[in-house]
Amino acid sequence: MPIELSVVVPCYDEEESLPRLVEVLTQELSALTPHFEVILVDDGSRDRTLPMLREVHRAHPRFRYLSLSRNFGKESAMLAGLSHARGDKVAIMDADLQHPPTLLAQMLPLLESGEYSQVVARRTRTDDPVVRTALSRLYYKMMNRLVEVELEDGVGDFRVLDRRAVRALLTLGETNRFSKGLFAWIGFPTAVVDYENVSREAGATKWSLRSLFNYGIDGVVSFNYRPLRMSIWLGIVVTAIAVGYALWVLVDAIVNGNSVPGYVTTICAVTALGGVQLIVLGVIGEYLGRIYAETKQRPLFLLKESSELDAPVTSVLGREHEALEEGHGTERSEQA
Repeated sequence: MPIELSVVVPCYDEEESLPRLVEVLTQELSALTPHFEVILVDDGSRDRTLPMLREVHRAHPRFRYLSLSRNFGKESAMLAGLSHARGDKVAIMDADLQHPPTLLAQMLPLLESGEYSQVVARRTRTDDPVVRTALSRLYYKMMNRLVEVELEDGVGDFRVLDRRAVRALLTLGETNRFSKGLFAWIGFPTAVVDYENVSREAGATKWSLRSLFNYGIDGVVSFNYRPLRMSIWLGIVVTAIAVGYALWVLVDAIVNGNSVPGYVTTICAVTALGGVQLIVLGVIGEYLGRIYAETKQRPLFLLKESSELDAPVTSVLGREHEALEEGHGTERSEQA
């Protein structure tokens, strides 16, 4: 029988969360459809996640697993799961159960109505600290002024996609992937389901302040060139200030005579200009680094082990994936 629903779950050091995750998913998905699969993607975990995934697959064959050769990051883990998903509908969620599987019962009917290709879960910030809520809103307000797509506060990776949306994502072969932006960039009619924040069942979060900051930079740089345009305007403003200051010094020297040059003024001007130059170089470097990564065309993930013995070591993305998907679609139709 064709698989109706695939659930992709990236896992990184989730040995404490896995038993409860498998229990909840088995219960919730069985109530939704008898024809489902769960793809657990081990993203180079350092704990017992991989041995536990093997045990889960032996006990529950519908729980497949992929193990990446190292820690490639959540974006690559999600991509690996999406490229191996066989269902007509594909859900993405976290392993820590902060994305409640019970919400799928509200999301799937919206997708099955045929009006939407994406149904996303939006987390409310009812119980969040005031400072965190304010910073989050400020970040998204700034992002939406910079990037070319609309990003919504509270919307993350927890969503259900139809096969058309999954194919669209996999035809994007870029190396530097910012999933929030890519989900918005492919478009398609989208429905939103709100849910209250859920505490983590077990383990600790893998996100640090540094990783969140880097993720924010990725979001800005991946979807627009405005920082480069802003660098030009910044250079124009600094040059105008410098010219204005030079004219003021010249007029003052003509009117009041040539005074001793100010040491403090000189140091401040040199330091400020040096800081501006470093910022502009950093912005240019971010874009050059991404161009360099794209030209190498390295795969976004490599598999070292899978529950499928004949699974390829990586997946074809970009336009070539569309041709492969059409061939697989023909095979699925013949099997049905």
